[in-house]
Amino acid sequence: MNEFLRTLSSTQQVAALFIIVFGCLVIASVTAFLLTFRERATPLDEVRYEELKDFRRLLGTSWFMVIVFWLAWASGETVATVLFALIAFFALREFITLSPTRRGDHNSLVLAFFVILPVQFWLAGTRHFDLFTVFIPVYVFLLIPVASVLEGDPQRFLERNAKLQWGIVVCVYGMSHVPALMLLDFPRRNFVGKGAFLVFFLVFVVQTCLLVQRVLARNLRRPPSIPQVSASFNWYSWALGMSVGSMVAALLSFITPFRPAQALAMGFIACAAGSLGHLVMKALKRDRGVTSWGKRSLSVTGANGLLDRVDALCFAAPIFFHSVRWYFGV
Repeated sequence: MNEFLRTLSSTQQVAALFIIVFGCLVIASVTAFLLTFRERATPLDEVRYEELKDFRRLLGTSWFMVIVFWLAWASGETVATVLFALIAFFALREFITLSPTRRGDHNSLVLAFFVILPVQFWLAGTRHFDLFTVFIPVYVFLLIPVASVLEGDPQRFLERNAKLQWGIVVCVYGMSHVPALMLLDFPRRNFVGKGAFLVFFLVFVVQTCLLVQRVLARNLRRPPSIPQVSASFNWYSWALGMSVGSMVAALLSFITPFRPAQALAMGFIACAAGSLGHLVMKALKRDRGVTSWGKRSLSVTGANGLLDRVDALCFAAPIFFHSVRWYFGV
């Protein structure tokens, strides 16, 4: 079956994926919407209604990620790179908004938004992968504190620069690896010009893992493993989500240059990086005293901001990208 799917043309594979993915999302969304009309007569019904609202928010995130992928696919490599650069720009803006800055950070912020971000995505779009890999971890890591110190403001210097560097690494460095995936070619495996399939593979596998984890955590009602960080995260649900995500990766091997076992391993790596990165971002939100990057709200946790929707991808993309490059030597 896998070999037959590999023999399909790119257009046929795209059509099959479109029908499967959007079909599943439509069925899940319609079902969740219809369930909201159920009468809530008991306190248990109210609890289930809140869980359903949380599930619908997660479905909304899945819709966002899938639509962004298809827009990137349809618009071509150059426009896709610009699209993900804009996502990185607004994600970094959300991150910085919740991180106190001072007048002495002006030069560093200008560099981050209008120099570092465009250069990083230009390196990705022009396939300068060697410099692309080290530009932010090496050059920018040293440039940001130099720009700050020239402003002559030493107050909370280490904290201010660490926050800005962390935001650049997550929002710019992490997100820039998504369009970079589209530009990877595997000549020896007849996978030239099909890099967008790798982006779909990454997004779909990571979102599946997170969705399964969230649904299981809500329904199994196990005590949280790290309650100070997340009220829903537990290792049992995490392990099951990892398993389902990895199996989905193996099933999607026909759209990748991987064999099923290789796809399972790469899916496991992507799921681990994405889900644990998502947990790290929850810890950062707890530290900032907010429940969402998008709104300064202390109400029920929700995914209202852009960064809430892409945080797992920001962690998964660089790990997945470099794992693929290292293993296949591309």
